[in-house]
Amino acid sequence: MALARNAAFNLLGAAAPALLSVITLPYIVGKLGVVDFGLLTLVTAITGYFALIDISVTAGSTKFVAQYNATGDQSSVNATASFGLVVYACIGMVGMLGMWLFARPLVLHVFSVPPESSATAVLAVQIAALGFLVGQVQAYLQSLPGALMRYDISGRLEASFGTLVPLLTVALLALGHGLVEVVALRVVMSVVQTAVLCVLLRGLLPGWRFAWPGAALRRQLLGFSAYAFLSRVAALTYAHADRLLIGARIGVEALSYYAVPSTLANRVMSLVFRLSGVMFPHASAMAAEGRDDDLRRHYLLASRYLFYLNGAISLMLATLAEPILATWLNPEFAQKGATVMTLIALTLWLDSLTNLPSLMTDGLGHPRVTGLFAVGRAALGMAFIAIGIAQAGIVGAAAGHLLASLVMSALFLWWVHGRTVPVALGALVKQAYAMPLVALLPVASLMLWANGWATGWPGLLTVAACAAVLFALLGWWLVVSAPHRLALGRRLARVAAA
Repeated sequence: MALARNAAFNLLGAAAPALLSVITLPYIVGKLGVVDFGLLTLVTAITGYFALIDISVTAGSTKFVAQYNATGDQSSVNATASFGLVVYACIGMVGMLGMWLFARPLVLHVFSVPPESSATAVLAVQIAALGFLVGQVQAYLQSLPGALMRYDISGRLEASFGTLVPLLTVALLALGHGLVEVVALRVVMSVVQTAVLCVLLRGLLPGWRFAWPGAALRRQLLGFSAYAFLSRVAALTYAHADRLLIGARIGVEALSYYAVPSTLANRVMSLVFRLSGVMFPHASAMAAEGRDDDLRRHYLLASRYLFYLNGAISLMLATLAEPILATWLNPEFAQKGATVMTLIALTLWLDSLTNLPSLMTDGLGHPRVTGLFAVGRAALGMAFIAIGIAQAGIVGAAAGHLLASLVMSALFLWWVHGRTVPVALGALVKQAYAMPLVALLPVASLMLWANGWATGWPGLLTVAACAAVLFALLGWWLVVSAPHRLALGRRLARVAAA
């Protein structure tokens, strides 16, 4: 129950901001315009690439804080947290200077930015550079409550600030402000969130004192983080490669027609990843306590539920892509972006198959495996994306994503199960994938058949609601385990009686 509770709070941290982001995005795109929204996407991608200098001490810190906290070693918890804080302050300084210095060359000589927008784009990147320092420290501090399995704290805080940012962005745009002010707002909110985190962590770690780790602990942290760094470099490179390639080879207007549908799919699908994120510290703590059988059982059940949930959401996005974009934005976005959204949604479902095994592998101390696979995934993906852009523009980029995901997800699942994940691949397929597929595919077929009825908000909401009900009923009957059905039934009965 503790694992489910932490997963729910971790989901909460992203659910409200993601929902509000989806609701406000059409207004933001309309107020900024296609070009300035493309520039905002470009600024975000540039910031993401400068985050490559993050050597992923967060991963090592999360693992070892969870491990030492489980065994009651407070001095090692203090030393681990202190080391991470110093590292991320230094990373933030280096990144801030690099972004500031390279802002003008990137905008003027690398990307296809309209000449009349170049000065605004340079200023926006420079303002984002000022927030890079605070953002790195904030990201590290945000990871500490999770390492202590206190996602209730990190989830509530993330939900609060993640809700404020889109609301304040809408307010700024309504008052007549533009791109530069939107970027500045994000920087200011990061500063405030970091200050609040510092106050909360003082209460969460009352015994914390700054303590520099010894050589052995530093080697342990950096050794783990070195391979986690490979995963981070690969993930960041791959996450922004499509946008940067489109911005450089096609232009910022095409980037908007690609970014909006892919952002929608990513925002929605990333919510379910938050449910799986708790497995990393959970696996570290349970392994330290010697609870191997419980860990395998939790892994198989979590894989079963997340495969079904990810599949249901992905198939809804993929089959209803055109009516969603036409209703949510306008027919032009639907015409140019529906295929992109379908391909990206299916890609994210395939990618989600590797989330839990990656977290389990890292939590059990094998970051080398996930790091090397992530590098291979990024290299293959970027090659496919580049070829796809050259052949079919933004649709080709999305198709490149899907093909790379199909190849690398299959290879990763085959390799880790029975090696770094103490569960056989056959057991995973039989217990986690087979029955959910039986429930998913008929509903997906019905949604394709009903696609023409999903016109306008009434039609779209009716079709989506019917699909959601069918997914829920089939999931309850075919996917949820009998003990969980019984426990949930009893809880609902108590709630109804109260």
